[in-house]
Amino acid sequence: MKVYILTFTILALDQILKWLVVRNMQLHQSLPVIKGIFHLTYVHNFGAAFSLFANYPVLLTLVALLIVLLLLIFLAKLPQQERLLRLALAIILGGALGNLLDRLRLGYVIDFLDFRIWPVFNLADMAIVLGVGLLFWAMTKMPQEKGI
Repeated sequence: MKVYILTFTILALDQILKWLVVRNMQLHQSLPVIKGIFHLTYVHNFGAAFSLFANYPVLLTLVALLIVLLLLIFLAKLPQQERLLRLALAIILGGALGNLLDRLRLGYVIDFLDFRIWPVFNLADMAIVLGVGLLFWAMTKMPQEKGI
């Protein structure tokens, strides 16, 4: 149950931050937080990471929906003792839900975190990357099967 609270917290924070950006900024507006290093820049992302597949919005939405469903199934079936794996999947799920909700509601994802040397992204993207990193780390900690 705790993992679902974490998932919901990530989803809620992501949506609140996006709401604040939309409410207080104009599209393509950029506000320097640390000039030249970190800005808040409001953009619409019609694609996936780095705006890939922007011309296939229905496909992206269906893939995102499939990923969310698979994550929910994995979380439900994963034993409680697999805490690190459950944590990783819960974090990924929170981010995936945040971006999926944008796609379903708006047809695009709201991005706003801009480090100037990297494409603009959002809290959901950060959660996905963190969760995937934790997932890989958890997999390296798993006992190796003998044979094969």
